[in-house]
Amino acid sequence: MMGSRSHAAMSPFAAGRLAGAVALLVPLCLAQPGAAAPAATAYPPAETFRRIQLSAFACGRDNTSTSCDQARSQADKLLDHPRLTSSCKDALWEVRQTAQTAPSNSFARRDPIDEAANRVRLVCRQPAVAGAAAKTATPPAGGDGSNGGAGSSGFRFGNP
Repeated sequence: MMGSRSHAAMSPFAAGRLAGAVALLVPLCLAQPGAAAPAATAYPPAETFRRIQLSAFACGRDNTSTSCDQARSQADKLLDHPRLTSSCKDALWEVRQTAQTAPSNSFARRDPIDEAANRVRLVCRQPAVAGAAAKTATPPAGGDGSNGGAGSSGFRFGNP
């Protein structure tokens, strides 16, 4: 037969390529399904964003390389965090870009740094969990929330 070849007649080059491909695929096939998935990364606590905000405020206020470097490095560490939203990462990037020292400390320099710092705290809040919101919801003052027909002014319709 002209078109068929046995494995014994395979060239050494083709056999080497085949062995290399098998060597690459065997570990992938033997891996456990859950083993390749990265561990769940926790969302950074609110204190982390507060520290970034305070460091950026210090950079704007003091105009020193120490405070500005600290604000930039804290923001930079979170830019690759897998759980943060893109808007949070944009706010962190803005802190990283604006927290720079300048020859003179003016409001024109300080305002963008402070705005970026405030934006970090506003945008980078931990997303609410659906189950936690239902547990923490409390009825309005007055018992079961019905207020017995009373409006916000305390006026009741009908007989007293």
